Amino acid sequence: MAVPFVGLTGGMGSGKSTALAALARLGAHTLSTDAVVHELYAGDEIRDLVVERWGPGVAPGGVVDRAEVAKHVFGDPEERRWIESQLWPRVGNAVITFRQRSASADPAPPAAVVETPLLFEAGMEAGYDATIAITAPDDLRAERTGARGHHGVDERNARQLTQEDKAARATYAVVNDGTIEQLEARLRDILDDLARPRP
Repeated sequence: MAVPFVGLTGGMGSGKSTALAALARLGAHTLSTDAVVHELYAGDEIRDLVVERWGPGVAPGGVVDRAEVAKHVFGDPEERRWIESQLWPRVGNAVITFRQRSASADPAPPAAVVETPLLFEAGMEAGYDATIAITAPDDLRAERTGARGHHGVDERNARQLTQEDKAARATYAVVNDGTIEQLEARLRDILDDLARPRP
């Protein structure tokens, strides 16, 4: 049986990264597209491109400051499109490589899961065998995002579907409103379901 290729998404503060870590503990191969973006910003290629476009202030000491990048990008659709045109093809290549490695792994993992915040917004769900949406009560989400001090939280939220919409579109919807153990148990049930032969 082929390794199920699964897209994981959810609203800001829903606990996507916590869910991804839980899936890894359950044996799934996992990839965070945010982590790929971090790696790209840490490399010379993207650093040189953003400095050329926005000046040395976005990379003090030769290290890209993502908060400075965010100031240029959020609120300016043209600049956002430009940075996405630099990042997204490179992220896509990383996802393809990840899927190929997972498919040929021995022993085979129960799933290959890619955390993609804008999965449905970018129309990428068709590329996956199944999708998981993580949701959480609004007060919990506000607490989590506030604790992280995200720049441009309102605009990021405005670009995203509501978590209810994500849950409705996903193959599986998981409410993350309890302990990590409870979240892990819900995700284990999903991996078990993915392993069941389909008629």
